[in-house]
Amino acid sequence: MQLIDSHCHLDFSEFDSDRNAILAQCQHLNIHHILLPAVTRETWSKLIATCKQYPQLHPTLGLHPMFMDKHQAEDIAALNQAVIRHNPIAIGEIGLDFYLPDHNKPAQKTLFKQQLEIAQTHKLPVLLHIRKAHDDALKLLRETRVSGGIVHAFNGSLQQAENYIKLGFLFGIGGAITHPRATKLRQRVKDLPLSSLALETDSPDMPLFERPGRNSPTYLPEILSCLAELRNESIGRIAQVTTHNVQHLWKEDSPLID
Repeated sequence: MQLIDSHCHLDFSEFDSDRNAILAQCQHLNIHHILLPAVTRETWSKLIATCKQYPQLHPTLGLHPMFMDKHQAEDIAALNQAVIRHNPIAIGEIGLDFYLPDHNKPAQKTLFKQQLEIAQTHKLPVLLHIRKAHDDALKLLRETRVSGGIVHAFNGSLQQAENYIKLGFLFGIGGAITHPRATKLRQRVKDLPLSSLALETDSPDMPLFERPGRNSPTYLPEILSCLAELRNESIGRIAQVTTHNVQHLWKEDSPLID
C-alpha cells in the first residue's frame, strides 16, 4: 500500500529539528511521496533545497493568496524563471482567499490568473487554496485552462465540486474530516466520487481532532482510516484509488510512481 501526501509544508521551520525522523517514519508507514507547496518567493530556496535532500519530497512553486502583502510585481517573472530552472511538479499554492478581512479581490484575481498562465505555459497542474471564492476561481479556471490539479481542503458545494471535476481537479481531504462536528464536510466526502479524492495533511496546520498541536505527514494513515470509515469502504481501496488519482495528474511520466 503506497500513500501520497498531496499537500504538506515540511520545509517550514516547525520541522527543522526532526525532519529526518519524520521522513523515516513516513517511509515506514508507506508514505512514499509528499508534495510541498510554496507560499512566498522568499520560501522557494529552502523548499527546493529540502526537496533535493530527500527523494520523497516534490516541490511545487507559487505565491499564496494569504500573503498578498509579501508579493511583489516582479515575483511573477521570477516564478516563471524558477519553473524553468527547477522543474517543480506543479504550480502552487495559488488561488483566492476572500475569507480574509480587508481582502483585495482584484489584486488576488490578477495574481491568480498570472500564475495560471504560467502553469498553462509549462503544462503543469496547480495546487489551489480557495476560500469563499469558488465561483470566482472556477470562472478564471475556465478562462485559463490548466492541466488539472488539486483543490486543497475543499469545502464547497456539490455543484461547485462537479464543475471542478469537469476541469480535471481532485479534492484534498485532510484532518478536518476527523472532527465530529464537521458534519457538512464529512457528508461531502461521502458524496464525492472516490475517483476525485486525494489525501493530504497540510502539516503543520489543519490538525486532527485527537492530535491537537503541530500536524505531521505521519498522521496521513489516520486520515485514510477516517475517510474509509466515513465512506464505508476498505482502507486498501481508498489508499489505492487516492494514490492513483494523484499519480494520474502527471500521466505516464509521473515522478510519483516508484
